[in-house]
Amino acid sequence: MTKRPRETREVPAPAPTRPAVQAVRAVTDAAETVSDVVFRQIRQDIISCRLLPGTKIKLEQAKTRYSISVSSLREILSRLTTENLVLAEGQRGFEVSPVSRKELEELADLRSVLETHAAGLSFASGDLDWEGDVVAAHHRLAAAERILLAGDLERTIDWVGYDWQFHRAIVSACGSEALLATLSSVFDRFLRYHMLARSFRGKAVVDDHKRLFDLALKRDVEGAQEVIRRHIRSGVEHVLKSGCV
Repeated sequence: MTKRPRETREVPAPAPTRPAVQAVRAVTDAAETVSDVVFRQIRQDIISCRLLPGTKIKLEQAKTRYSISVSSLREILSRLTTENLVLAEGQRGFEVSPVSRKELEELADLRSVLETHAAGLSFASGDLDWEGDVVAAHHRLAAAERILLAGDLERTIDWVGYDWQFHRAIVSACGSEALLATLSSVFDRFLRYHMLARSFRGKAVVDDHKRLFDLALKRDVEGAQEVIRRHIRSGVEHVLKSGCV
């Protein structure tokens, strides 16, 4: 059966929030511009689904929310089109990119290739400091997962941050900044689908992380790569089962 295309909704940008305004005002590093801060904030709002797929971005309202000029806002949104997080519609403005099963599958395949390759490089080069980073990242992640398993799903957003920190720690010794940057972008775009599903995968994902942790410390490349592939595939199945795509 062919699914009807999602209806494009024109949704006003949310009202200004204190964290967003404070983030802009807290810029103290001369090397970082207000545009850099707002770029990260809008990107995070898209990935976390505060700005839902298909949302029209009204420049005047977004200007107020993010405390930035319309011209700078246009530049930021144009930058986000390069990651396919925003669509430029010519004279019609900008829209948060829609989601699709096809993109989800493509992101999963790409993440699998990048993360397994990076893990192999990282296991070969990782030193004692790398092991310490992996242990610390897994400790934080496991603590967050215990809270979620106990039923406090309001902490899911905390878990999301710890999840990326753990996966990044695993591959952090790969020796390639370009590889890490590309993986980070793909990871975030894949994560957007999980944020849209708005549910925690439960004990299965916890077990995956523990297994990956043990294999990383043993430098078992093939075993870890297999866990990563299975972990990503089960993530796709979870999103599809939720019906959000």
